[in-house]
Amino acid sequence: MEIQQTDSDKKGEFYYEVDGKKLGLMTYSHAGSDKIIIDHTEVDASLKGQGIGYKLVEASVTYARANNLKIMPLCPFANAVFKKKSEYNDVRF
Repeated sequence: MEIQQTDSDKKGEFYYEVDGKKLGLMTYSHAGSDKIIIDHTEVDASLKGQGIGYKLVEASVTYARANNLKIMPLCPFANAVFKKKSEYNDVRF
């Protein structure tokens, strides 16, 4: 399973794609040069229970660590994952 990413100066997304269709998506906005805000996560019902949402959050944490960023998880799902995974505290804003 490969999580992909697109990013611009203001917004970006992590996504899981099957046959050209995004079945898992997490969007974020840049807030200054050192922070991103996760604002939405959705996974197609056909992938329920496969951990795609967790993989999207994990990809954002990897990206934040590599780019010296902090994450503000405004999305309820992402926020719940951050509360469960204390190992992500180093990037939480």
